[in-house]
Amino acid sequence: MRFSVIIPVYNRPEELQNLLQSLGKQSFTDFEVIVVEDGSDLSSEHIVNNFQTLLSIIYSYQENRGQGIARNKGMELAKGDYFVFFDSDCVIPPDYFSILNTAVGSRHLDAHGGPDDAGDDFSDWQKAMNFSMTSFWTTGGIRGKMKNPAKYQARGYNMGFSRAVYEKLGGFVHPNMAEDIELSIRIKKAGFKLELVEEAFVYHHRKNDFLSFVRQSHQFGRNRVFITRFHKDALKPVHLMPLLFLLGLVFLPIAFLYMKPLGLLMAAAYIFWTMAVLLSAKGGIKSRFLAVLTSYGQLIGYGTGVLKEVFNTFLK
Repeated sequence: MRFSVIIPVYNRPEELQNLLQSLGKQSFTDFEVIVVEDGSDLSSEHIVNNFQTLLSIIYSYQENRGQGIARNKGMELAKGDYFVFFDSDCVIPPDYFSILNTAVGSRHLDAHGGPDDAGDDFSDWQKAMNFSMTSFWTTGGIRGKMKNPAKYQARGYNMGFSRAVYEKLGGFVHPNMAEDIELSIRIKKAGFKLELVEEAFVYHHRKNDFLSFVRQSHQFGRNRVFITRFHKDALKPVHLMPLLFLLGLVFLPIAFLYMKPLGLLMAAAYIFWTMAVLLSAKGGIKSRFLAVLTSYGQLIGYGTGVLKEVFNTFLK
């Protein structure tokens, strides 16, 4: 099987350099790379040119239209049998394509998604963000630690599907809002087999500071509600948990003032959750305390995003 690796990039030439270096170290090498520059001010063309002898790689530029449209452009240019998508801030372990090639063939997959992880060389802050985005205590394990791999919804930082899927369903329908999850749902509804390939993980080298991380989480919350414009059944009870977490924090002082037993019970629940995050996070004590901070930020940001998009979608 020949893979086509499609990478949208926007103002991140240094990150793309690291990603391409990791692709040059793959044990399975039957793949091409297509980099689509989405109207960047900081061009990555010179980075791509440096890898012409190491990789089968092409560069394409488009006016800024969003990552979903950039991925569609990559598929138009692709020649492979199976398309794989990475975000530019990812680094790919050397056996990724060997693992994926085996999984797609042996499990007869039409599409896949893979998890993200933090590398040993990541900073304490990056490890904390990765924990918040993947932990059971913040996401319920829906981003790569599922008992049933068929329930997984692939994300654009690490996903792929066959040319047959593309030819039947087309590409991504929105430039920037949950276009990856929308397509995952559409793939399954069309009867194709999409599953989590847990071993095909990537290192997600996020560059966020705290405020941008909260804003990103806020956008993820908006995205989840936004998908209901395409798939009415896309919003599940688990996606509303961050909103309940947020509303509980807001209600906690009121409960202490007027319903003290309830307030004490709620406070105990938040203390228990905080200790669970602290004890289950990886790394040293600094990384663990940062994981508590990012976990609060992630749930509050996601919860406010859900609330905002509910208003935008259903109440206007």
